[in-house]
Amino acid sequence: MVYDASQTISLAKVFIDSYFKYGELFVPVSDIKYNRAFIFKGNIMSDTEIIKTDADKVSYGLGLQLGNQIVEQSFNGFNLDALLIGVQDIYNNRPCQFSDDEMQQAFATINEMVSAEKNAAGGENKSAGQSFLAENAKKDGILTTSSGMQYEIMVEGNGKIPQASDTVTTHYHGSLIDGTVFDSSVERGAPAEFPVNGVIKGWTEALQMMNIGSKWRLFIPPELAYGDQGAGAAIGPNCTLIFEVELLAIA
Repeated sequence: MVYDASQTISLAKVFIDSYFKYGELFVPVSDIKYNRAFIFKGNIMSDTEIIKTDADKVSYGLGLQLGNQIVEQSFNGFNLDALLIGVQDIYNNRPCQFSDDEMQQAFATINEMVSAEKNAAGGENKSAGQSFLAENAKKDGILTTSSGMQYEIMVEGNGKIPQASDTVTTHYHGSLIDGTVFDSSVERGAPAEFPVNGVIKGWTEALQMMNIGSKWRLFIPPELAYGDQGAGAAIGPNCTLIFEVELLAIA
């Protein structure tokens, strides 16, 4: 067996599609992004000495994929032991311990709970973001575009300005208004490359205003970011985001 990431995702999808077929609580496996911080802290694999062969490592990789999936989409009351029983039942070709109707009802109940919690959090986040932006707009050096995005020029470059069709290389540091860092190419030590029209609206707008060599601090309201859907566990619904963006090059 030749190992590659696409095969790991494909194998993990078999497990998840088989068991989590009753609702829409979980996102597609193809959306998973590996993140060491999301590995389960439970007692799934306490003795790494048993992971020796390539097959062992791929098996462990499936666990990471599944763990990342569940932590990203976790909910109050999630039971890791019950999940492992479900995986074991599928793997050992044992029948489901509950009827389809029971599973449908359980998923409906949890989805309703998650939706209610998400709506409540979204309202709080939106209100907090609006208050933050209102106060931030009063500060010296803060500029506001017609879309409602605010920005502060930290370093003014003198290079070319990207167009929507361009691909750019940037360094960035993203945080919530409470200072929580959710993503940072700076901390990873490697700049990121992506199309100007392939990112959130606030970034697309700002990049087409920046010269190469510029470094701006962006204050992006939720409607120009991830809106009421949020983005995984790190960015909740209707969050206002802050980015420090350094435009390094146009590819």
